[in-house]
Amino acid sequence: MHELGIVFHVIKTVERVGAENDLTRVAGVTLELGEVCGAIPKELVSCWDWAVQKSDLLRGAQLHIETLPAVTQCGGCGREYPTVAHGRTCPCCGSEDTWLLRGSEISIKEIEGA
Repeated sequence: MHELGIVFHVIKTVERVGAENDLTRVAGVTLELGEVCGAIPKELVSCWDWAVQKSDLLRGAQLHIETLPAVTQCGGCGREYPTVAHGRTCPCCGSEDTWLLRGSEISIKEIEGA
């Protein structure tokens, strides 16, 4: 389960940012998850709810997740298309000369602090 590792990394990062900004409490964290990042949102929330109880700064903080759509670029025709619906084959020209532009990322979008 790599979700727990992701959660520990996010908590460590938020604690560092909190210390740099003199935060005394974090009420929530918003993560942006790419549609094909491989992390399971439900599992992230489950791990988060357990792990934040061990942090004085984050105890009780909510995890909010926003999904970012995966988009692929075609080298054959140059068009972009939704990855999940079409996979690696361009729906416009049938080329397999494609690459993922976005949708595999995991990033902290917002920290709600006090």
